[in-house]
Amino acid sequence: MSMTGGEAIAKMLAKEGVTKVFGIIDGTYFGLYSQLSKYGIELITPRHEASAAHMAGAYARISGKLGVCIASNGPGVANLLSGLAVENAEGNRVLAITSCRRPEIAYPDRGGAYQVFDHVAAIRPISKYSETVKSFDRLIEITRQAFRYCFSGRPGVVHLDCPENFMNGKHTFGDDVFLLPDQYRNVYPIHPSPNLVSQVVDLLANAEFPIIHAGSGVIHAQAFEELKTIADFLQTPVTTSWGARGSLCESNELSIPMIYVEANNQIRNEADLVLILGSRLGETDWWGKQPNWASPQKQKIIQVDIDHEYIGRNRALNLGVLSDVKTFLQQLYFQLKEKHKPETFLKRKNILSKHLDSIAKMRNKLDKNLEDEQVPMNTAHVAHACKKNFASNTVAIFDGGNTAVWGQFFYKCTTPGHGISTPKMGMLGAGVGQALGAAVAHPEDHVYCIIGDGAMGFHMQEIETAVRNKLKVVYLVVTDNQWGMVKMNQQFALKPLKTMVKKSLGPDETINADFNHTRWDKLAESMGAKGLHVADPKKLDETIQEALNFEHCTVIHVDVDPVKHMWAPSLLHFKKMHEEPKGK
Repeated sequence: MSMTGGEAIAKMLAKEGVTKVFGIIDGTYFGLYSQLSKYGIELITPRHEASAAHMAGAYARISGKLGVCIASNGPGVANLLSGLAVENAEGNRVLAITSCRRPEIAYPDRGGAYQVFDHVAAIRPISKYSETVKSFDRLIEITRQAFRYCFSGRPGVVHLDCPENFMNGKHTFGDDVFLLPDQYRNVYPIHPSPNLVSQVVDLLANAEFPIIHAGSGVIHAQAFEELKTIADFLQTPVTTSWGARGSLCESNELSIPMIYVEANNQIRNEADLVLILGSRLGETDWWGKQPNWASPQKQKIIQVDIDHEYIGRNRALNLGVLSDVKTFLQQLYFQLKEKHKPETFLKRKNILSKHLDSIAKMRNKLDKNLEDEQVPMNTAHVAHACKKNFASNTVAIFDGGNTAVWGQFFYKCTTPGHGISTPKMGMLGAGVGQALGAAVAHPEDHVYCIIGDGAMGFHMQEIETAVRNKLKVVYLVVTDNQWGMVKMNQQFALKPLKTMVKKSLGPDETINADFNHTRWDKLAESMGAKGLHVADPKKLDETIQEALNFEHCTVIHVDVDPVKHMWAPSLLHFKKMHEEPKGK
């Protein structure tokens, strides 16, 4: 069968169940994108390649499917790089397909070749796998290898680079080369050893106060029900990494949201056993060290992960289990209920109760911000109002420095996996594309994105993408006309005493920390979206309701008090996250 190399790739994507591809059209891979619809794949086009990567990442995270983005050689790939770095760091399953110039002038560059640089060398350090197709005869082989990497180990970015003359040129492929996934890669979850599961059962049953620490592996495995079942059975509190927030519904009293930092530290120090599920125990988990966690002498650690590279990497273990998290939890529950009755573990409620009291006190202290009804508003009102007005299962995106902090501290995740941010990279502007990708995954539902005005400035053009694709996204642009988080750090570095007394320095006392006022609602209207403006917290609910009554994209310009905005909750804890803990 004669077809372009691009069509061959499209056909393989369809066999892997891909139905959406995100990217900008270009002649260098016309042979690919022109054939997508033939195989039931929709091409969704943003205005910037980085947004395509973020759309693919959020789509993958929400849907559990493979996210695919494309970019053309040279400048298209250069634009894509920042998005790939973020999505790989966040551990989202993304396949990036790029075109490159013909082999006769690239790899290596002959010298002066147009739109040529070493894509593979640039992307390899920020991906799981990056390779170029060296010849037409190897296109199928290399594409299969890319899919293997997509679905093995910890999710991340996989990169397939294909020369333009292979993408657009025709080649004869036999029907027998287009295999189903199970004919060339493992499609079954990695199962744990029953003996190891039995050991975990005994350790959990004999512990006085065990806890579960959930990472993004729970989200990618879509293991929400299994986690809830185990936590409820064992009466085991669940803490999470920042990236896995909401793995357990936060209305469940066993869920200990990361925003209650002191309570997390207390619980992790009191636990005599920690079951780590799909988490690397990274820097924002303080590497599992003291004083945020108990010492190895007092605390046993069990780590379950799909990737052997991360088992025991940052904390010594008592037991390591290589397994898909969902499969592990299913087998764990099967053995638990065979050996134990749930009422055996009810006494653990007494240990947890004092920590719940501590959390309630922290919540009451935070909610004092909601009593502030001055105009322009205290940023606390934004996420609080969203939680009241949007449906409980709405996907929420958080983007920006202090804006993301305020959003996280006044948000409650009641549908597991439906809160998205970039906690590993803290990337400004990523949320614009993430909201679009989430909306593609849930086209019938609204998605909202709480984003700072600094962050919105990175990818404001994607408002038009939302309008053109009729995506039900509501952007709430928190406007303080400054680089809030950076300005706060800068003020303490320049004049700490005056900052403490005055709460803010003047524009002439800081360095390039302020910018001109932008009316985001007016900008949105110029692109065809609905634009709304609010500064009074008493009018915020009705403004959100007006947005919900609109079928497609709405941008709400939210004016907030710039000084109060800088003094976001728990800033000291975030600063300490960047310091190496002194314990083991």
